[in-house]
Amino acid sequence: MLTEKEVSAHIDVALEQREGWFDDRHITAFRLFNGFIEGFPELAIDIYARTLVLFNFHNPPDPIQDLIQAVTNHLCDVLPWLQAVIVKTRYTNDVTARHGLLVRGDQPDRRVREHEVWYAIDLQMSSDASLYLDTRELRAWIIQHTNGKRVLNTFAYTGSLGVAATVGGASHVIHLDRNRKSLKLAKASYSLNGLAVRKSDFVSEDFFTLTSRMRRTEQRFDMVFLDPPFFSLTPGGRVDLNQEYNRLVNKVRPLIDDGGTLVAINNALFVSGSDFIHQLEELSQDGYMKIEELILIPADFAGFPETRQGSFPTDPIPFNHPTKIAVLKVKKTKIK
Repeated sequence: MLTEKEVSAHIDVALEQREGWFDDRHITAFRLFNGFIEGFPELAIDIYARTLVLFNFHNPPDPIQDLIQAVTNHLCDVLPWLQAVIVKTRYTNDVTARHGLLVRGDQPDRRVREHEVWYAIDLQMSSDASLYLDTRELRAWIIQHTNGKRVLNTFAYTGSLGVAATVGGASHVIHLDRNRKSLKLAKASYSLNGLAVRKSDFVSEDFFTLTSRMRRTEQRFDMVFLDPPFFSLTPGGRVDLNQEYNRLVNKVRPLIDDGGTLVAINNALFVSGSDFIHQLEELSQDGYMKIEELILIPADFAGFPETRQGSFPTDPIPFNHPTKIAVLKVKKTKIK
């Protein structure tokens, strides 16, 4: 294991790469240190406005607790404007510790700004931080491509993709997630941006149940976001990104109107980039769908060439990170 001095040196290099970001009010949430590819896989550090969030991935967690305390002290000295620090411990039976302990400050930040959009956050709501930083460039793309479109945001979580679509001028956005607490945060993001909150647009229901009903009632959308969790099992069906992503695509594909768009996201670590492309190409063999573009993950999350060490469990090429995002065109007649 690396010493405190060695880990601090890795973090200082990461700080240098992100130096200009601290004064950029355009983006106030980013990954400060991605230990997996910046020299210390047991630790990741995020900035959310003036709150520092540290993720302890060591299993068992105890051996690096003193190191995390030292890193916290170091970063609070280097970044004196920080007002709160949260530590999340992944491999523990203590749910509160997994969701995050406030170890410094009185109140973590409740909102961040990105691409001129405000997002409500609850940094202690779950084991992650309620806003996925790896999909930042996707949200920027959505803002530019949703004007006037009908959008279905499946597995919406806290609704950030749908918020971006609404800000981008979408005519109608439906958020679908089983977790009512997550959708409550999506509504808070709407309010932060002065957007109208229609209760019927935030649907707390099972993905399989609702999409089946939408198919029966012939509901159609111009764009569908498919960003499922790695694995889940409900009475309605099973989500398994390693083995059954194609099945999920086939659930939403009939809901996409002619000429519409599917935004397909697979963040499974052990599904390579080429494997994901192969899955999508298999789905496109009938000629009614094709890959239009790939959206890459921002450098603070995917790693800078100057700081990258090691490699991901599988090769993400042609993507740059295990979070793989593809935009597909869907047609009712064969695409030539």
